Amino acid sequence: MNSPIAMLPLLALAALSAITTPVTAAADADPAAAIGALMRDYDGQVPGASVLVLRDGSPLLSRGYGLADLEAGTAATPATNYRLASVTKQFTAAAILLLAEDDRLSLDDPVRRWLPSLPAAADAVTLRQLLSHTSGLVDYEDHIPGGFEGQLYDADVLRILEGQDRTYFAPGSAYRYSNSGYALLALVVGEASGSDFATFLHERIFVPLGMRDTVAHQDGVDEVAHRAYGHSLVDGHWTRTDQSQTSAVLGDGGIYSSIDDLARWDAALYDARLLSDKSRALMFAPATTTSETDVAHYGFGWRLQDDRTWHSGESIGFRNVIVRWPGERLTVVVLSNRDAPEPYRLALEIARLFQAPAP
Repeated sequence: MNSPIAMLPLLALAALSAITTPVTAAADADPAAAIGALMRDYDGQVPGASVLVLRDGSPLLSRGYGLADLEAGTAATPATNYRLASVTKQFTAAAILLLAEDDRLSLDDPVRRWLPSLPAAADAVTLRQLLSHTSGLVDYEDHIPGGFEGQLYDADVLRILEGQDRTYFAPGSAYRYSNSGYALLALVVGEASGSDFATFLHERIFVPLGMRDTVAHQDGVDEVAHRAYGHSLVDGHWTRTDQSQTSAVLGDGGIYSSIDDLARWDAALYDARLLSDKSRALMFAPATTTSETDVAHYGFGWRLQDDRTWHSGESIGFRNVIVRWPGERLTVVVLSNRDAPEPYRLALEIARLFQAPAP
């Protein structure tokens, strides 16, 4: 059975972008006005953001601020697609869980079962450890060959790791956030499914959920509809900085999506329309403790803290966050096409406007 947000017509979602309540002295009593005040620095002729607030699957606010493309003067809207960066990891985790449900792989498979070219140091590394950042694999970003030009792809990450016959710690013994692990997971999805990562996501996640414009972007293969371009503040001026050497690696951060489509993704995390109850429980279960701020535990593609689950995404030109309070059926998403600020605290401030005061 579809939830209200899954059934909500696109025009109804788009209509919410027309909320333009002015900021007044009574903003505290008017969440839309209060959010407008919080988003003031994103508004106008500057790199912008799209903000979504959901409760019980229904949008309380969905609108854009500022510009998705400074050069073209294109406004940010709920349909604007941003590079999600590490918010991608929850989709990579979901793909692995779907393949486990299909009995195409086991979470406790050694990664070398699927990627046998990895060195002996990876013998003890499992898919479960890749999902929870407990593999100890070295960071590929620190070992990009000197003189390498162009962009890296997931297969290039594998080639880099083939030459690193060591780990930071014994696999499974500690936590260290790892983009390397999620790039390898994307390759495992390809091997286990007989397809490729981008196609698997499209066919098994995006199309079934109605995420019509979401894509694991490959330059020259697909187009990003309603695309936001990343920017950085350089010498007091916003400059397009949309791509870096690692922006084409898909498994750790290559998905583009909008708040319209992420509303559909959020709805699917409450029921079994995509993942089974068992898989969703695994995704949000504490797989390991961490020493990160506001992250007591890490699940599979999700950070876990008190009553909320969340993940941020940071890459050149983009800063994003999704924060969920499952007990309240409340979700806040902020996607932005600028290098700063990091929007996690902003999302918490937005959420407070819709939460009951603590007793």
